[in-house]
Amino acid sequence: MNTENAAKNQFLQCWGEMGSSWGINKTMAQIHALLMVSDQPLSTDDVMSELQISRGNANMNLRSLVDWGLVRRSHQKGDRKEYFQSEKGVWKMFCAIARERKRREIEPVIAGLEECLQLAGRDKGSENFRKQITELLEFSKTIDFLMGQVARQEENKILPILVRMLGGKKSTKSKGTS
Repeated sequence: MNTENAAKNQFLQCWGEMGSSWGINKTMAQIHALLMVSDQPLSTDDVMSELQISRGNANMNLRSLVDWGLVRRSHQKGDRKEYFQSEKGVWKMFCAIARERKRREIEPVIAGLEECLQLAGRDKGSENFRKQITELLEFSKTIDFLMGQVARQEENKILPILVRMLGGKKSTKSKGTS
């Protein structure tokens, strides 16, 4: 195995492990990594062969990646197969992930906390409960707002501002995908 293949395989493993610690399955993360580093769009067969996974596993995870907005379908002239390619821009990937996590995770938490407050009503005995839930709700809404702002950015405009506010130095370009 040459050095480039070894590095690629290490990246696929690393991205898979990272993905599973972020709440997505390892195979989905590895498919995403494979598509990120591929120069050309890949077919389901290509993904299956490269990662040694079943067609069902490949199809299910590719569909999920498309739903997340991290991968898009494409077609090649004269070929009936569907091909897939990943968003290459790191900032655009981050924004897509922020959008999806906001929708899947933060918004349901807010709805659940609002429902808890409603159920608690104005009972004198639930004053401490309402206070705690209200604080959690306010925090969740702040996170929701921030993730919404990040998710709407076309360019990396927020990160340099945050880094300056936090007193850090930024080592990458502040525009585009770095």
